[in-house]
Amino acid sequence: MASSLSTLIDLSKPTLIASVASIAFNPTAWNIVARNEYRNKTITRIFGGNARHGCYFLALCIFSAGLLRDSLYHRALLEQPQAKILPEPFDTVVPAVLFGLGQIFVVTSTWALGVTGTFLGDYFGILMDHRVEGFPFNVLRDPMYVGSTMSFAATALWFERPAGLLITVYVYIVYLIALRFEGPFTDMIYSKRASAQAKSKKEL
Repeated sequence: MASSLSTLIDLSKPTLIASVASIAFNPTAWNIVARNEYRNKTITRIFGGNARHGCYFLALCIFSAGLLRDSLYHRALLEQPQAKILPEPFDTVVPAVLFGLGQIFVVTSTWALGVTGTFLGDYFGILMDHRVEGFPFNVLRDPMYVGSTMSFAATALWFERPAGLLITVYVYIVYLIALRFEGPFTDMIYSKRASAQAKSKKEL
């Protein structure tokens, strides 16, 4: 079992460790930073009380860290054992379709939410007027995370690296854990606004 696993993944490669670490770091760090922002307004105060500028700064940080994560993943894959995963022509068709769909989910969800909706603007007090229910949110609950996971899997299939599929499973687990923290906290933010709005209407 151990010998067969070693033919699929090389655990000795530093690039693999760096990739795995970056995948876990991103959602963990942004959740910590965003919760601190909600409670203490640290970034907002750095930007002179301008919450929108603070959110744009965090968006730039998140986007840049995402590019670094993707670069580390790509480098890690190239140093892992290569093995045939899918027969021709599916070895190119499946990953291409999977990657295309994944990017559609990521891009369209970003477009639907906007910069502040995508990059934790609600933690800065920049709340959306209503829940986004159009595509892709009418198809998937968390299209950005699903799309990202699909892109990880597609890249692994394209380069024929079984290790990449194992990393994809790890990515999916990391995202599920992140959502267990993000979802309830975001719901709490909007619930508080709804309560405040209901209270103000009663006072009128």
